[in-house]
Amino acid sequence: MPYELKRVFASLPQMERGVAKVIGGDPKGNNFLYTNGKCVIIRNIENPAIADIYTEHAHQVTVAKYAPSGFYIASGDASGKIRIWDTTQKEHMLKYEYTPISGKVKDIAWTEDSKRIAVVGDGREKFGAVFLWDSGSSVGEVSGHSKLINSVDIRQKRPYRLATASDDTCASFFEGPPFKFKFTLRDHSQFVNCIRFSPDGSRFVTAGADGQIFIYDGTTGERVGSLGGEKAHKGGIYAVSWSPDSSQLISASGDKTVKLWDVGATTAVTTFNLGSDVTDQQLGCLWQKDHLLSISLSGYINYLDKNNPNRPIRTIKGHTKSIQCVTVHKNEGRPYIYSGKTGENDCFSGKGHSNQVSKIVTDEANELVTCSMDDTLRYTSISKKEYSASDVVKMDFQPKSVSVAAGGLSLAVCIGQIVLVKDKKKVFTLDNLGYEAEVGALHPGGTTAAVGGADGKVHLYSVQGNTLKDEGKALEVKGPITDMAYSNDGAYLAAIDDKKVITVFNVADGYSVKNEFYGHHAKPVTLAWSPDNEHFATGGMDMLVYVWTVSDPDQRLKIPDSHRLHHVSGLAWIDAHTLVTTSHDASVKQWTITY
Repeated sequence: MPYELKRVFASLPQMERGVAKVIGGDPKGNNFLYTNGKCVIIRNIENPAIADIYTEHAHQVTVAKYAPSGFYIASGDASGKIRIWDTTQKEHMLKYEYTPISGKVKDIAWTEDSKRIAVVGDGREKFGAVFLWDSGSSVGEVSGHSKLINSVDIRQKRPYRLATASDDTCASFFEGPPFKFKFTLRDHSQFVNCIRFSPDGSRFVTAGADGQIFIYDGTTGERVGSLGGEKAHKGGIYAVSWSPDSSQLISASGDKTVKLWDVGATTAVTTFNLGSDVTDQQLGCLWQKDHLLSISLSGYINYLDKNNPNRPIRTIKGHTKSIQCVTVHKNEGRPYIYSGKTGENDCFSGKGHSNQVSKIVTDEANELVTCSMDDTLRYTSISKKEYSASDVVKMDFQPKSVSVAAGGLSLAVCIGQIVLVKDKKKVFTLDNLGYEAEVGALHPGGTTAAVGGADGKVHLYSVQGNTLKDEGKALEVKGPITDMAYSNDGAYLAAIDDKKVITVFNVADGYSVKNEFYGHHAKPVTLAWSPDNEHFATGGMDMLVYVWTVSDPDQRLKIPDSHRLHHVSGLAWIDAHTLVTTSHDASVKQWTITY
């Protein structure tokens, strides 16, 4: 059984309030780069659905920048490590690795010949370093600051100049190589967040938490003016990006606007208003060819429209946090993938779950049924795409799992309680179970409820009218059950346990064991049946996905490193040959499986 990765639905940038986000641009102008968790995400600027994910950092990655040659990317992480890797091959071979500072890397800059790299951030003994890319040998000293350095840039023309911006409210100017500290720029009154040379090297600007942008001569470092008179923005400024011709720049601010400046005239040509919510604060920006991009605190990527400043041309939405669960629903024959994460969901309008969504399924009435750590079940119409207040069923205890069946039935397994819900009303609860219930599955016909326990047993209940009757029948598996599901035709029940064993029961034959399946190296956590009822997929903490054949445990397909360095959190099938996987790397991937 071969497999092929068909699509990657990349995560958004991971954002933090009050922290600037550096977006990298590709020198050829085709791609842009950002980070989320331990991943560097490369996206095509014309078609951002085309994405590639680099996952080789062991710690949270904070910034990534292309070399001016376009052949390498340097990425830095929270431990001070810099990895320099190949962009031309799918494998992204590691070229060099250094640890120039001992704390979080905040920014990276290359010289125009792609031979030297400056790295700044936090550290114990120093806040920055500048070195040869191929040996790590120092080519100067980044000194002159008393607090962490937020931003660095190098003039892309000779004579080289280097400039830094710090939380100590100062910027510093260096000449080189070897780079030597020349003087301090003390024009800002608060943190300096960003410093950038113009592409032609004639100017550089600093932007600060005080709402100011100052302009300096690119060769001498002398101050030549400021943008916007008294202040450039009403709020702190987190990022600036120059136009390719060096005549204009854009600035991103906590006042929820991006401004486009004529640098010569020092005035704003356009103000882009990105909203009124706190999540609309603008923390990053990039000017690449004709594209003006900004990043909101929500993680949304906005493509700004010079002709319509109040409405972006497009906004890219998606996940910024790790994904816990996924389901697929067909609408007029087209599959749609729904995935759940913490808090607000951006595909649906209105208020969503206030806490982590732990399970998500679709019912026959075209609704997503979700359960969450906010102690609710929620029924959301897929056709209306909005969360409606009336369709929330409050639980007495936190639900861990939800399952649906014909006839408007839902089964919620909560901490210490099982709840039967019919037509969005609680009709029956079972307490004092005598075991810890972990996960539930309703038989598609709505006749039986199977509940998997931490006691390593599947407990069977018959659904009689609006009640659940304990049949006194328990199926033994090898350990505490982590997930289970009936095949779509109701012929089989599959259970996975934390002893890494998968057991499939034959329903018609009194739940006799059909087969046991072995292969996971660590606890499997998610299971999904193929629509063909002959195959099912499992995913686990070992980062492996297996596709199994019910009738033959030896006939299995292994997808190693499906989400490299991140375990698989959710699985769903679009059709018998298309599997969707999600992970704590916040990405969704679509695979083609052939038998």
